[in-house]
Amino acid sequence: MKTSSSSSSFSKALYHLVVTVLAVCQGVHSMPVPTDVPMCTASEPAQYSLTFSGRWTQAAFPKQYPVYRPPAQWSNLIGVTHSSDFHMWQRNEFASNGVREFAEKGEAWTLMKEVETAGERIQSVYGSSPLPAVMGGTGQMHTEFEVFARHSYLSFVVRLVPSPDWFVGVDSIDLCDGDRWKESVSLELFPYDAGTDSGFTFSSPNFETIPQDKITQITSSFPNHPANSFFYPRLKHLPPIAKVTLTKIKKTNQIISLPVEPTQSNQLPTGNEIEEALINTPLDCEVSVWSPWGLCKGKCGDSGVQHRTRYILMHPANNGAACPLLEEERKCFPDNCL
Repeated sequence: MKTSSSSSSFSKALYHLVVTVLAVCQGVHSMPVPTDVPMCTASEPAQYSLTFSGRWTQAAFPKQYPVYRPPAQWSNLIGVTHSSDFHMWQRNEFASNGVREFAEKGEAWTLMKEVETAGERIQSVYGSSPLPAVMGGTGQMHTEFEVFARHSYLSFVVRLVPSPDWFVGVDSIDLCDGDRWKESVSLELFPYDAGTDSGFTFSSPNFETIPQDKITQITSSFPNHPANSFFYPRLKHLPPIAKVTLTKIKKTNQIISLPVEPTQSNQLPTGNEIEEALINTPLDCEVSVWSPWGLCKGKCGDSGVQHRTRYILMHPANNGAACPLLEEERKCFPDNCL
């Protein structure tokens, strides 16, 4: 866990990078925009409010749910508004070094430098700078930003803490619809694997993936391994682990709003979010393989009994299948009788 001093240093570094990127973007000349995608023709910029809501509850995700050192929580949010020819990250593509460092360690410096070098394809960069942003699996964080017609796309990433290299986010959602800005957008978010660390569980030690894999969405059956923290073979789909809501707000003269301090609470979101968050995912009992049969115990010449055992790997939750018998016996005849 980072100390408060390192969190403060990160916040200052993020702030200075925001200012630097804005200065760079305002000082470069226009470049052609690709013509193979719909063009935004909105005459005026728009301001949006972004609300990120965590839904990472023990009821919805009971398997190996992190309860301490550290408990389930969310990192800060790093986002950009950009043109159609830029991608912060893409599903089924390799993660950049910046995305890798952020997904594995929550370190944003390299990612911010990558954004800076993207030049005029980026309009602005923003984020929620305190680390961690939400001190529990549930809770909310907010920020505001402004978009222009030539940079009408939004991308962001938020890391799951703890995790090997898992994150949620949005890749290049267009907030413009022809000559109009969308009034509101709500998206349910699911976990992604950055493809840079081979850990299966939330608390897995660092185990670099060589060669690096592409970014993939984690599902209830992928990776198809019982050790996977998101492996729920009874489910067709995982429940959403987070949600983002984008709402168009009244324009002000402010070009970019530095982030509002996020909620620091383990409490469930208020309003309709409560009902949505209370998802109970059944978790079946998991047991080990049987041990070898033990010695045959009995008198020579008579049948005896031998036993074998197994143990519980995962206790059931939320009305999941109960554990089977953990001990078996069978008749046998003692060997080596004299």
